[in-house]
Parts: sequence; structure tokens; C-alpha cells
Amino acid sequence: MYSSTFIFLKKQFDDDFYQLDNSIAEAAKSIPGYLGEEAWENPSTGYVSTVYYWESLEALQALMQHPTHLQAKAQHEKWLDNYQVVISQVLKTYGNKEFGILPKQQNITQ
Repeated sequence: MYSSTFIFLKKQFDDDFYQLDNSIAEAAKSIPGYLGEEAWENPSTGYVSTVYYWESLEALQALMQHPTHLQAKAQHEKWLDNYQVVISQVLKTYGNKEFGILPKQQNITQ
């Protein structure tokens, strides 16, 4: 499993941003190998983080090459102050079975 973490600082969001953001989320969900996502915001620093989970690097790359994602990337300076992307291979997940952020079949118990 892989994760792609998108960390950024916001500028002003407009209707175009929200429409494009929703389109990217829908595109991600339609890609075979998409496992889920979560988002976090730290009010004290202003950092926002969205984490996508993937079965493979190929699935992740399918989103990175999707036309909607490329359109957003080309316009990011309109809406984002700064950003960073972290691509990681997930070696293990564990915890309470009831917590279940990731699909159950991906959770590895200790």
C-alpha cells in the first residue's frame, strides 16, 4: 500500500477551486486501486493535509496524470501559498479493528 500526502497552506478559495477539488476527489475514487482518503487541518499553523491511500504506485500515478489533477497543479498558485507532497510506502497498519480509517482488508494487526 502507498500513501500520497498533500500538505499545503491556503490562500483564498473560490468556486473554481471547490469545483476542481471535487472533480479530483471523484477522479481519485474512480481509479482502481484507490483505498480511501482523510484530511486534517491544524488551526494553530494553518497547515492542511490530505492523505490518499493506494494499492499500488500505478494507481497513484493514474491520479497524478489525470487531466483534472494536471489542471489543478497548473493553477495551484491561485489558491495555495505553499505546498509539499510526500509519497510513502505503508509497511504496516495496526490498532483497534473498530477504528477502520483504511479498508479492513488493509489493516494488519499486531
